[in-house]
Amino acid sequence: MLQRFGSGLLASGFVALLLKVVGLSPAALKPVQLLEWQDLPVFALPSEPDPVAEVAMRQSLKDWSIKGPTASQGVWMQSGMTRLANHQGTVPLPAASLTKIATTLAALDKWGPAHQFETVVSTTGVVKDGVVQGDLVITGSGDPFFVWEEAIALGNSLNQLGIRRVTGNLVVTGEFYMNYREEPVISGQLLQQALNSSLWTPAIATQHAVMPKGTAKPQVAIAGTVKVATIPLPKKFLILRHRSVSLTQILKEMNIYSNNVMAEILAKSVGGAKVTAQLAANSAGVPLEEIQLVNGSGLGVDNRISPRATSAMLMAVQRFLQPHQLDIADIFPVAGRDKRGTMQARNFPIGTAIKTGTLRDVSALAGVMPTRDRGEVWFAIINRGGDVDGFRRQQDELLGRLSKQWGTSPTVNASTTTAPALLGDPKRNEKISGFQTQL
Repeated sequence: MLQRFGSGLLASGFVALLLKVVGLSPAALKPVQLLEWQDLPVFALPSEPDPVAEVAMRQSLKDWSIKGPTASQGVWMQSGMTRLANHQGTVPLPAASLTKIATTLAALDKWGPAHQFETVVSTTGVVKDGVVQGDLVITGSGDPFFVWEEAIALGNSLNQLGIRRVTGNLVVTGEFYMNYREEPVISGQLLQQALNSSLWTPAIATQHAVMPKGTAKPQVAIAGTVKVATIPLPKKFLILRHRSVSLTQILKEMNIYSNNVMAEILAKSVGGAKVTAQLAANSAGVPLEEIQLVNGSGLGVDNRISPRATSAMLMAVQRFLQPHQLDIADIFPVAGRDKRGTMQARNFPIGTAIKTGTLRDVSALAGVMPTRDRGEVWFAIINRGGDVDGFRRQQDELLGRLSKQWGTSPTVNASTTTAPALLGDPKRNEKISGFQTQL
């Protein structure tokens, strides 16, 4: 009869022992994470290494050796607490956009999946007869997904407050980004353009066309230019609060398209590359030496992560999401469901949640594959050499062989558990009635 771990000293001690088997640190895991490990059926764990995984990995290593040194190829496969396959698993290797897994985990650790970034709109003068007598001030808090639709909805909310003209400038303060531009002046110029439909380009009109039928075209004419304030303004009157879509949706967008700017913005808001690595290592229970970051996106070969740490981070992401009735499929693309971005021209087993990574001489792949015989198989593959396209093809083939051997899980669900929020939803704009609030 299978037995499951309960609470108590004996269970915790046994879990700590199991964690050490795969090289993870029990001290770094949070109580909710330990509880999940305690619920594993101990005697159901297969022996390691798994013969099927080992044979498939050895064949792939032989193929990869033609493209690059074997020491530059890393593999880690794990099911529950059991290691199935390992080659250079604890060696930090150039991880490309697998770095975004660390950024994802650090963001979830800092804010939680329901977090919304707030952008505040205020004025430096009174509003009279629809005219702001002064500057319009935009104060950002690090929203990496403020795009045309959000700006259009913001302009319409200003119109609903009766504001149609600004005599002064558009002043940008805080961490305000728009359309994946990190430069505050350019972001401000894009916003100024979006607020006034008479200045729209065809690109803006195209985004407006996909918004709900009947969405108005804003008319907020700003007489001045864009200015950036680096010190707090002495007097501001709050008129509007805009809240972003949830962090869950932001992370999903970032990971599907492997958006470098979104990742850099999030990592910066978390506290920088070193803080991102530290948070990720602590949450995943792996040594910090296995997560070496210089940025949050993965650009450059100096971002190095071990295959083991990559899988551990993905498992930690899952543990963060579960108490919120969310799943890893809510923030990573899934084979059979997502066709956009990094999923194009790939052939993964149905239901596999994926994160890809690519540099000039690096191809990386990590995720979780549901199987009949081994349950959820967490994996990370990092290849380095001269044939990135060949690496990609062989990665897909490796997963395909394993899926065929282990069988597809009968409970595979390639659908997401939450519907995405509508970009440009006016309900996320809180209008301040009377705009008497002084900041």
